Amino acid sequence: MPNVVVVGAQWGDEGKGKIVDLLTSHADVVVRFQGGNNAGHTLVVGGEKTVLHLIPAGILHPGKSCVIGNGVVLDPTVFVMEIDRLKQKGFLKDDAQLLLSLDAHVIMPWHKQIDVAREAAAGAGKIGTTGRGIGPTYEDKVARRGLRVRDLLNEARLAKRVKERLPSAIEELKRLGATPDLDETTIVRTHAELGKRLAIHATDVSLWLHRAIKAGKQLLFEGAQGTMLDVDHGSYPYVTSSNTVAGNAVVGCGLGPGAVDYVLGITKAYSTRVGSGPYPTELKDETGERLRKVGNEFGATTGRPRRTGWLDMLALRYAARVNGLDGLAVTKLDCLTGFETVKIAVAYKVDGKLHDEMPSDLDLLERAEAVYEELPGWTEKVDGLRRFEAFPANAQAYVKRIEALSGVKVIGLSVGADRGETILLQNPFRT
Repeated sequence: MPNVVVVGAQWGDEGKGKIVDLLTSHADVVVRFQGGNNAGHTLVVGGEKTVLHLIPAGILHPGKSCVIGNGVVLDPTVFVMEIDRLKQKGFLKDDAQLLLSLDAHVIMPWHKQIDVAREAAAGAGKIGTTGRGIGPTYEDKVARRGLRVRDLLNEARLAKRVKERLPSAIEELKRLGATPDLDETTIVRTHAELGKRLAIHATDVSLWLHRAIKAGKQLLFEGAQGTMLDVDHGSYPYVTSSNTVAGNAVVGCGLGPGAVDYVLGITKAYSTRVGSGPYPTELKDETGERLRKVGNEFGATTGRPRRTGWLDMLALRYAARVNGLDGLAVTKLDCLTGFETVKIAVAYKVDGKLHDEMPSDLDLLERAEAVYEELPGWTEKVDGLRRFEAFPANAQAYVKRIEALSGVKVIGLSVGADRGETILLQNPFRT
């Protein structure tokens, strides 16, 4: 039985959530393996919108198991809030549907305050984080001083761990010029109560998934953010604090590399980026504003307007390489309807020299000018179409050009926000 990984092939916000939601009908288990509530997956089913930040997108399917792995950093308040909202909408009727790793690290109040204080202190040099405490939590994990879900289930252990970590967190906040709002007694009491809610879902995820595979279950691994934000492989330091590439899917939940059979990359028909960092195809003109408006390019987590640009083939080929992509799904193709011409960046020009592959040097990327290939656009609407052969000839040609330039087969197309507006040309679970 094949297991499939879904990853973002750009700078995040590619529409992974809706693709995961669609593919969940073919899977038994959906696994989130990295990131935190800095992710935002917007799902529209039957015209009703649901935004998820931590819980896997497969949760909208009754009977499917959804797992949060050890590679995720968990804000327990957000987690409980998402559970309550889902139940209010009639989802998650069975608590056993949602599982949480005992070893997932927990975002504590000081992490969020430190995150915000650092960005404020950095001024023009800020990274552009969401301020959710993601980075500081991963730092504590690597420094071996973090708190995990299992710590919240034992109040005595929780109190000990908070007492050990809080003084240095307060010291750092004061050094950054911030006023700490951290009371030890309140933190312990609040998080012990949250621990009672987490306990319902907390388990040894690695063992649970191992047994699921042995039982013939099909797994769908759900990535967050995008390849170009990977802490090792993205445009460092303008990256997130976890590995977003497909190789981390098994590390983030406690399985071996043989658990992955197919890697699906998600790309928009154009591109977007949130936060600071190099972005060679960025459009700071009317065309960029038009893409932002027609694509509703505002962050699901922060509401920030996204930077917009044409499709960057160097970034997409790079994503194909570092993820080992087997297929591509192209989202928001409908948003290009009405453009007289559409462009794809096929090279960068840096100091007069052409580059046809993504430079690894940030200084080169910051000076890069995109070199474009221009294709004819289309005026016909595509949002009601369900067969690729019915698409306008120019839209078909654009998709085939993406396929040719990336070297990866396009197996899915999204032409609208609703679940039913995604066309699966090939099912990765049936390859």
